[in-house]
Amino acid sequence: MNPTSEQIDALKELMNIGVGRGASVLNTMLNSHITLQIPFVKMLSCDELKAELDMVGKDRLASVNLLFKGLFSGNAKLLFPSESALKLVTALTGEEPNASDLDSILAGTLSEIGNIVLNSVMGSISNLLQLSLSYSVPNYIEGNVNSLFNMDKIAPKADILLARTRFIIEEFNVEGDIVIFFEVGSFDKLLASLKELGTG
Repeated sequence: MNPTSEQIDALKELMNIGVGRGASVLNTMLNSHITLQIPFVKMLSCDELKAELDMVGKDRLASVNLLFKGLFSGNAKLLFPSESALKLVTALTGEEPNASDLDSILAGTLSEIGNIVLNSVMGSISNLLQLSLSYSVPNYIEGNVNSLFNMDKIAPKADILLARTRFIIEEFNVEGDIVIFFEVGSFDKLLASLKELGTG
């Protein structure tokens, strides 16, 4: 089942609500004005995802991953280029870029940001669609696109929802792209839930 344009719009609205809630929590926690925007949401095949990720580049990336299970299951990822991740964390924590314990601070800070944003997004989807989802504890890893996504293990016919998000902290002049990636094994059930909500 392919999503209609109305269903894609509905998914984008759900994502907007979720990242808006995440931004609100981060604004309060960090006492900074943070804006999270979603330029697009689209469905991809595995090959299309590979092409999309190739555009991100072959450089090292920082990733926060959240596994979720329920009516539909999958893995949500927040991706930062390593340089942007370092700039973001040093801006938020006040640590020097060459601090001896920066790696652990980087992992802890980005895991917390990822936890807030990903749980806000998935929580908004499950709450508004009146679904029950369970989540893993987010984990932080670094690597290139191939190592982070392990393309060979993604089912060829998997449904993949990609939302590109803009992350802006005005006070620190930090701006970067986050890719929120969902591999949804039972995407038809999500579309059926959207239809029941009156979007399809």
